[in-house]
Amino acid sequence: MNKYKEIFGVDISKDVYGSKSGHNQFKNDASGFMSFLKNLPKESLVVMEATGYYHYRLAQFLFKQGVLVSVVNPLSVKRFIQMKLAKVKTDKSDAKAICEYGQINEVPLYTALTDVQSECLQLFRLLDSYLKKRTMTKNKLHGEAVLDIPSKHVYRSLTRNKKHLDTEIASIETKLLSLVKQDQQVQLTLLKSIPGLGIKTALFLIVITDGITKFETASQLCRYVGITPTIRQSGSSVRGRSRISKIGNKKLRNLLFLCSFSACKHNKACREIYERIVNKSKSKKLALIAVSNKLLKQAFAIAKSGHPYDEAFVSMLMAKW
Repeated sequence: MNKYKEIFGVDISKDVYGSKSGHNQFKNDASGFMSFLKNLPKESLVVMEATGYYHYRLAQFLFKQGVLVSVVNPLSVKRFIQMKLAKVKTDKSDAKAICEYGQINEVPLYTALTDVQSECLQLFRLLDSYLKKRTMTKNKLHGEAVLDIPSKHVYRSLTRNKKHLDTEIASIETKLLSLVKQDQQVQLTLLKSIPGLGIKTALFLIVITDGITKFETASQLCRYVGITPTIRQSGSSVRGRSRISKIGNKKLRNLLFLCSFSACKHNKACREIYERIVNKSKSKKLALIAVSNKLLKQAFAIAKSGHPYDEAFVSMLMAKW
């Protein structure tokens, strides 16, 4: 298990704990990264939690310097700490726990994003922010419109803001499309052929999965998105309701759920599974989640086969995989 010369656990704020060298601190900036790099023995492994923007810079920097890096799920580390019945919760203790987690478990190695993937993810984050602001502006416009005596100045200001957001959103979507076409034109064309799978979902799916090359089976992809069911049963008395795990990419999960409405109308396989579940008196939401799962498996089959969507062909592939 310990095939590395030394394992370092990093709490992204500033704390580092080495399996041999113990505790140390480095600034979370370029100078701190360089100081940390100089103190790393060869053939070491650096383990850190996935913490949004914060872990990304360090992971990318170390990977490009040839250092072995592992970015682990924060929930896994949290459960590991709980299992130890730890009574102390500090940055220093977290760094030590991450180090111990890396020593005990076979952690996956990190692969740096390409420049195109990195820019696409940044654009998606900005796009999300603008979409939320536009929705808030639309709601505010509606609220102002129903007032008996609306302020013309307020209404005009909100209208200008909405137009500005519309322009920025259109610009980002155009840039995203051009970047993905530059890197993954074939996969984008294939995924767009699936009835009900929207262009934004196809773009995001390609970016975060590197064209679905990171997965060997459809089940792995579904687990990554967090759209697989979890069973809650114990003995003869506990029969908990099955729910999706939600331990995965929330953004992609939400996009797929939105696509499921359209897929129920235009995708025969998705419509059949939706009707079958609803006819069993199950909830419509449960049926839509099943449709999202079906869409994802169809995307996997299409991407791996290299053939555009064909109902019979995709069904055969899904049975195979």
